[in-house]
Parts: sequence; structure tokens; C-alpha cells
Amino acid sequence: MSDPASTPGASVCYRHPDRETWVLCQRCGRPICGECQTTAPVGVHCPECVREARQSAPRTKSRLLTTLRAPGDRPIVTYALVLASVAVFAVMFLTGGANGLVGRYLIYFPPLTLVEPWRVFTSMFAHANFFHILFNMYALYLFGTQLEYLLGRGRFLALYFLSGIGGAAAVMVLSPATPVLGASGAIFGLFSAYFVISRRLGSNATQLLIVIGLNFALGFLLPGISWQAHLGGAVAGALVALVLVSTRRPSQQPAQLIGLIGVGIVLVAVLLSRYFVSY
Repeated sequence: MSDPASTPGASVCYRHPDRETWVLCQRCGRPICGECQTTAPVGVHCPECVREARQSAPRTKSRLLTTLRAPGDRPIVTYALVLASVAVFAVMFLTGGANGLVGRYLIYFPPLTLVEPWRVFTSMFAHANFFHILFNMYALYLFGTQLEYLLGRGRFLALYFLSGIGGAAAVMVLSPATPVLGASGAIFGLFSAYFVISRRLGSNATQLLIVIGLNFALGFLLPGISWQAHLGGAVAGALVALVLVSTRRPSQQPAQLIGLIGVGIVLVAVLLSRYFVSY
């Protein structure tokens, strides 16, 4: 069997010599088949020209956190935190609430910091009532899904727990005899981190600042809300966000890790220094 005759005047794709084409790259003039064509404002471009254009494009603020993103778009960590909080609340509800069989071992009580240190973390998953957990989990879902996508799963988890520790440290300093529970400290850390990142990206964060201010004011107006935990979580979240946006390049990962560890050390030092003064 003879080979099919070539079409007069046609060229072959420079990446696929077995394919004839009449189309040329608008930038370099090389012939390209349909598979290799990328539509441009004028004509089409070949893969190499598209790659060169992307590499030479100026870095914009919208790409600031590109190197911080983790593979995958599903906010698995956020979902896991919500599910864990709901599960703990269900167990507490079935065993007598915050002062029940389980709840009394989960809440954070400053005088027990060294005796039962796990309370600093378990208190982030314990909640007093249905409206308490509903508000916190709704806020965690809204801000957590966005921050986890921007920062990556590991960095987001560090932000969440460091903010929670910051909330406990503030309670120790400002109200060392008050038992607290709830994810509010960590949630306010997400608020402030989102504000810092939005400002660095060049976004208008005025509305977010208003939301943070209103929620913080509720801690003074409504009984049973620890404004101290809110304040500590917000400060810790802002510090973590500053570390992350300042060390976003791959070559700065060691510095980023050192920065996050440094924030953790400072928070623990504040907590323990006040503990030894008070107790």
C-alpha cells in the first residue's frame, strides 16, 4: 500500500512530524498541529512560546502565595477540625456537658496548665452549647477553607493551633483564674491572619476589619465570652501570618519553619512565665 499523498503547500508540526498543518505560531512562526495550539489574543501560540510568556510575565500580588499552596483543593484539615469538634461536643452533651464526666477534663483551667497540659489543645474542641459550636464551626468553615487553600494544609494547621495556644496564653495573663473552652481563640487567629494576608495581597480588608471588631466587641457585651482568648488568638494569628507571607519562597522554607517555631516558643514562654508568677 502506498503512503497517502501530502497536501500541496502544507507543512508538518515541529513537535509531531507525522502531522500536516497549515497553522503557524503567531510568535515564532513554527508550524503547529491542533494539539499544540494555544489560542492567543491574535492567532495561536506554540507550547514553547506559551511557556516563555508565562516565565517572563511580571509577578503580581495575586500570585503572592502561590508557592504556599499544597497539592489538592479539598480543605481536608478544615473538615477534619469541624468533624472533631462536633464529635467532642456530642460526647460532652451525652455525658453532662462542660461540667460532666468528659467535659471537665477538656476545658482549659489556667492553674492546671502544668499538671494537665493537654487542656490547652482539648479546650479548642470543647464547646458549652449548641449556639457556641454553631457559630465557631460556621466561622471555621468560611475562613478555614479559604486559608487552607492559600497556605496549604500543614501551614494552616500550624496557624490554627498556634492561635489556640495564643488564646490560652492571653487567658493565663489577663484572667488566670477563669476556666475557658471553645475554638474562639483559634477562630480569631484565622480572622486576623486572613486580614494580614488580604492586606499583603492588596485587597480591601475594611469589611473584614469591621467583622473582627464587632465580634471582638461581643466579648465585652455578652456574658460568658472570653475576650481574653479572642485577643490572644488574634495576636498569635497575625504573627503567624506575617511569618508565612514573609517567607513564601521555596528557598525560605527553613526560615519559615524557624519563624513558626519561634512564635510557638514565645507563646509558651508567655504562658509559663505568668503561670509561675501566679502559682
